[in-house]
Amino acid sequence: MVYPETPITYWGFEYALEFIEKKASIPPLGLLTVAALLPGDYEVTLVDMNVSPLHREAVESSDMVFISAMIIQKRSFEEVVWLCKDCGKPVVAGGPYAISSHEKIQDVDHFVLDEAELTLPVFLEDLEAGCAKKVYRDSKKPDLKTTPLPRFDLIDVNDYDCMPLQYSRGCPYNCEFCDIISMFGHKQRTKPPGQLIREMEVVYETGFRGALFLVDDNFVGNKRKAKELLRKIVEWQREKAYPFSFLTEASIDLAQDDELLDLMVEAGFDMVFIGVETPDEETLLAAQKRQNLKIDLIESIEKIQHRGIEVTAGFILGFDTDRENIFDRQIEFIQKAAVPVAMVGLLEAVPNTELYRRLEKENRILSDPTGNNTHDFHLNFKTIMPKDVLIEGYKRVLSEIYAPSTYFKRCLNLLKRIPARLEHPARPVDMTQIKALFRSLKKQTFSFYGWRYLSFLLKSLFINIRQFPKAVTLAVKGHHFFLITREILKADEFSTALHRVMESMKSRSSEAVSGKSGSMAHEVLSYVHKVKISLQKEYCRLSFGVQQYLKDAFDDFERLCERIVLELARLKLKDQP
Repeated sequence: MVYPETPITYWGFEYALEFIEKKASIPPLGLLTVAALLPGDYEVTLVDMNVSPLHREAVESSDMVFISAMIIQKRSFEEVVWLCKDCGKPVVAGGPYAISSHEKIQDVDHFVLDEAELTLPVFLEDLEAGCAKKVYRDSKKPDLKTTPLPRFDLIDVNDYDCMPLQYSRGCPYNCEFCDIISMFGHKQRTKPPGQLIREMEVVYETGFRGALFLVDDNFVGNKRKAKELLRKIVEWQREKAYPFSFLTEASIDLAQDDELLDLMVEAGFDMVFIGVETPDEETLLAAQKRQNLKIDLIESIEKIQHRGIEVTAGFILGFDTDRENIFDRQIEFIQKAAVPVAMVGLLEAVPNTELYRRLEKENRILSDPTGNNTHDFHLNFKTIMPKDVLIEGYKRVLSEIYAPSTYFKRCLNLLKRIPARLEHPARPVDMTQIKALFRSLKKQTFSFYGWRYLSFLLKSLFINIRQFPKAVTLAVKGHHFFLITREILKADEFSTALHRVMESMKSRSSEAVSGKSGSMAHEVLSYVHKVKISLQKEYCRLSFGVQQYLKDAFDDFERLCERIVLELARLKLKDQP
């Protein structure tokens, strides 16, 4: 089983993980669950390429390779498939990328799509019978009671920052840009509380202590059942002396239920992700995000924070109804809401969404989505707002909200809102956190924002000394955000220069070829040589993260150089006596 490499993003926290000596944020729960669905006589190994490389020997020693990926992992997915084909091994693919794009994906032998509890057994039966088909699909939604305990024994839990568990699938809402309902349906299906508690026990037995991420797309989609589960979690946490904290995703209407909030705090939840998307009411209505129109967004976020739960939030730019003041409004909202981790991205039209279908009818789809709505400035549909205005506005939002001064200001405001004492005993500070503090002091004190960092830590002690560990965590996350924001802007600057140079090279080459001038060909060849060496040096000086995102563009540039050199060399030879 192979989980492809995920490129460096805002939300992978790659530059923060080094402070706590972790290799990745979270393991691939989908593959861990699929592994548990396989027959007991199957020998299974798992390679998470975000933790360790996939070696050719591992592929050659296997009978079959299973691969699951999100759209953002497309490039690594393709490289894995090519390796498997070269080794003569059959490939079975599933997961969000395969579900949305299986008709376009090449060299995969079998697609086991939708929910594996239904499609995997049929595939395995056909495989054993020697008549496995290309595609397996089933639109029915399985009872999650049939979902087995994930195979956490296939990974080293010490490689990861948090462990994922899933309580429910499906969401009652119908946001136009979201593909969750097409994959998992409107009706939220849940596991019995005892089943999730058993999964917590399995994680506990691995020796892992720390954060559990309930990866539900909307944990509070069924509030009554969520409360039933939370009561069981509270009991278990008390018995085990709170070995875990929790984070999850939820809709903003969480703030309307005091009992639910209290239970989440008592159970150990200290973070929740909420899709705010935009402060613009017209846009929320157009995007069918009506649940965000029923309550005051700022007041709701503050209420959750005052309970002791940090709110991280998603924001989107590029809606049809966005006006040019949306950039200032997003910045103002994020600062006022005191949301340190603000996941701001450009709107992408993803297949199997109402948005994609609408834009397709309007003939506005330009390309397939990349799954990366933070680093990719190309956009895969025709926007109403002029593209240049949207891109420049988006870059300004990132630059301002992740400037150290504004980021640390949000963090301080959050610490003022979080109560000093919570309703449950806090997990004791462990050696990993102590080491992280010293690494943070060593690295961040002498960074370009060092004095702002030290000022933030000092002020946090006076504001809420009991939450100092959270202050350190926020500072470390800030380091990641500051670096990656710089990388995004640098990558865009380099990409723009690369595009400009490539157009110049094409124009000069075309002029030399059409004029059949050997002397001009010599001049262009000299120009191409100098430009290539200069840009190669500049590319090598870029950080690995920037290079990752520029790889395809730079490969195109080098191929163009090779093509021009061949064309003009032939012309130059013809011109010689």
